Amino acid sequence: MILYPAVDIKNGRCVRLAQGRMDMETVYDEDPAAAARRWISLGARALHLVDLDGAVTGTPQNLPAIKEILLEADIPVQVGGGVRNLPVMKRLFELGAARVVVGTGAVRDREFLRSACGEYPGRVVVSVDAKDGFVALSGWVEMSRTPVRELLDEIVGLPLAGILYTDIRRDGMLGGPNVEAVKAVASASRHPVIAAGGVGSLDDIRRLKAVDPPLAGVIVGKALYTGAVDLNEALSILDGGPR
Repeated sequence: MILYPAVDIKNGRCVRLAQGRMDMETVYDEDPAAAARRWISLGARALHLVDLDGAVTGTPQNLPAIKEILLEADIPVQVGGGVRNLPVMKRLFELGAARVVVGTGAVRDREFLRSACGEYPGRVVVSVDAKDGFVALSGWVEMSRTPVRELLDEIVGLPLAGILYTDIRRDGMLGGPNVEAVKAVASASRHPVIAAGGVGSLDDIRRLKAVDPPLAGVIVGKALYTGAVDLNEALSILDGGPR
């Protein structure tokens, strides 16, 4: 199970949002690359980058910051936010992304998703961003009528790298993940599942590690930036070390 420190980029800065609300941001670093370097130096084995502006507008808005991180990182980096066509996806892979995350594009344009998986098998992650059982779109500012389970069923045969499941109500709140919902998604998905949203303590990491079927990973953001979770201690838990 891999822990992905999150580096969310808005207006060129590393921020965290509360429940995905663009008007509720906290800036943690003026330089996203510096944040990425910090997590890498502390032992992170992978990173999760999100272009928050791109997620809302539909096209990447922070490519210079993303490019800098991808050029410097010596660990796998997955990138999402505003990826809704193949040229954008190709550009991110050319810059060095290990995997590319697709959310809105996966729901609205299945032909794009199928083409992306055909072009980059095993390197595309579908982001399933959920609120009250339904999938959210466009940086979470719009709700679809697509139930989470329906989306999982419709993409079951695609050669995806995995599913990224985020509980929007928990995201950035440090109140603990929705473990039951995560379990349901892990049970329903034929693909590896990465959980996000709500991690606020090492106990939350332990609870997610205990999920059956096992999760492929967990994304941790605000808890790392505030110091509520120590990266090395969290990695030790996931490695089966001291608890």
